[in-house]
Amino acid sequence: MSHPVTLGKTGWFSTDRRDNWWIEPLLVVVGLSAFGVYSTLSAVFWQSHFEYGPYLSPFYEPLLLFNWWPFSPALLILWAPLGFRATCYYYRGAYYKAFFMNPPACAVTGQEGKGYTGEGKFPFVLMNFHRFFLIAALFLNVFLWIGAIRSFWYEGSIGIGVGSVIMVINAHLLMMYSLSCHSIRHFIGGRLDCFTCTAASRTGHAGWKQTSKWNEHHKRFAWFSLVWVGLTDVYIRLVAHGIIPDLNTWSSL
Repeated sequence: MSHPVTLGKTGWFSTDRRDNWWIEPLLVVVGLSAFGVYSTLSAVFWQSHFEYGPYLSPFYEPLLLFNWWPFSPALLILWAPLGFRATCYYYRGAYYKAFFMNPPACAVTGQEGKGYTGEGKFPFVLMNFHRFFLIAALFLNVFLWIGAIRSFWYEGSIGIGVGSVIMVINAHLLMMYSLSCHSIRHFIGGRLDCFTCTAASRTGHAGWKQTSKWNEHHKRFAWFSLVWVGLTDVYIRLVAHGIIPDLNTWSSL
């Protein structure tokens, strides 16, 4: 159980801090709330105009269409990236502070967390499935790259469009968000007892050092990938609706 540090003051949001400590949690609330609302509208209610030519919204990649599924096809895949982000070590710290106020910032009084029993009860027990969500997210990363590569091929011709570039950047950012995960770092080399004993351990150590470098930027990849995947969906929908043109080398589009 966490205990707020008040530095001599008591009461909601009491603190001796003189900086604008509230800016970061406020931005987290605004950013996650905006993405949550938009992604829900896109994945659940806007079940058309999510593809254009060789472009397919990342919310629907891979596109799974079954007669027995009466709901949006995006719901068949989005549980994986949603679960991965919701249980992410960085995001957990971010939204615990921003939404649960436990505490909202260092040395700032917030929710005391009475009755909190760790991750042994629902819904917090789901946090223990983070590594399983990671595997599913890595699997989807493959399809995102397939979709990005497919965007360079249309009706038997190779070409490139603004959407192709956007989709490649999206696939890269989401891949790096997954590969910079703390669990990946531990899986590759965190359990090694010796870094130089065998060829396998030396390879694991090299991989651990590389993922450690990526892990230092995990927060950046988390936010950049979140914003970019939303912008990718927005771009494809705007082009599909004919609101904006897609500059490309396919004259038939």
